[in-house]
Amino acid sequence: MARGTKELTGRQKAAILLISLGPEVSAQVFKHLREDEIEQLTLEIANVRKVDNEEKERILAEFHQIAVAKEVIAQGGITYAREILQKALGDSKAMDIINRLTANLQVRPFDFARKADPGQILNFIQNEHSQTIALVLSYLEPTQAAMILSALPQERQADVAKRIALMDSTSPEVIAQVEQVLEQKLSATVTQDYTQAGGIEAIVSILNGVDRGTERTILDSLEIQDPELAEEIKKRMFVFEDIATLDNRSIQRVIRDVENTDLQLALKVASEEVREVIFRNMSKRMADTFKEEMEFMGPVRLRDVEEAQSRIVAIIRRLEEAGEIIIARGGGDDIIV
Repeated sequence: MARGTKELTGRQKAAILLISLGPEVSAQVFKHLREDEIEQLTLEIANVRKVDNEEKERILAEFHQIAVAKEVIAQGGITYAREILQKALGDSKAMDIINRLTANLQVRPFDFARKADPGQILNFIQNEHSQTIALVLSYLEPTQAAMILSALPQERQADVAKRIALMDSTSPEVIAQVEQVLEQKLSATVTQDYTQAGGIEAIVSILNGVDRGTERTILDSLEIQDPELAEEIKKRMFVFEDIATLDNRSIQRVIRDVENTDLQLALKVASEEVREVIFRNMSKRMADTFKEEMEFMGPVRLRDVEEAQSRIVAIIRRLEEAGEIIIARGGGDDIIV
């Protein structure tokens, strides 16, 4: 009795498909695959003993449906493709194909919004619920999201930032509803995604683009609402490799405040750019001594290096909060005159 296609993995289906297409077509397909994918498929093909006609026909039909769906998406978008597939295959089968295709194609939602002016988007979402605003900002480019977040009323900024940081996956239905309304407002092409957005990295990217005053307001509010979240965000706001973006005076100030052993540990795995900028801001004698001591240090644990880098980043943030150094950010309050 033939196995049902639901019992087969995607790789097994691909192997059977290639066998059915024949060696010449399969060879052309292999030209578009990575080496590891070719190895995996070759192994899978080698493990296929026999494919009966019924199983082959099911897999070929499934491949044809996905190929047609991809073409329809390219012509009319996700919404149009869903309507066509639902009429042809029914709701369940249509959504199954759309879900798999969307994941494979890595189609991101709100693609139209990333091409729109932030001011237009702000006009649409500023009166919406904070969760809706957080959802939209999570899918925008960080520079766009930063501009919109900065323009929101101060009392809403921290709430939106917190919702972005704590956001996990969002249901396709909610994304579709928000996209549909935004499409009507901006008169643009809709695309849909079923992937995860938001999270701490998203809000960190956004906050790195806002002005210092907005960042301070949001973090101060978050420290009251959720101190652990605020601390986690602050730890990721400026990473050790960002030292290369500091001006020479700030770097010299940091060098004076950090322990030499911490700096030597931190530089063990630092990029060449960071090493160069650090050594350039030392005297030649000090730089030569540092390099010699780092060589004599020998192998070190990565955890010790990361802890040293974290201590240095903490010092940098303390110096910035005290106004003794400047970290370049978006907005006008960091213009140096």
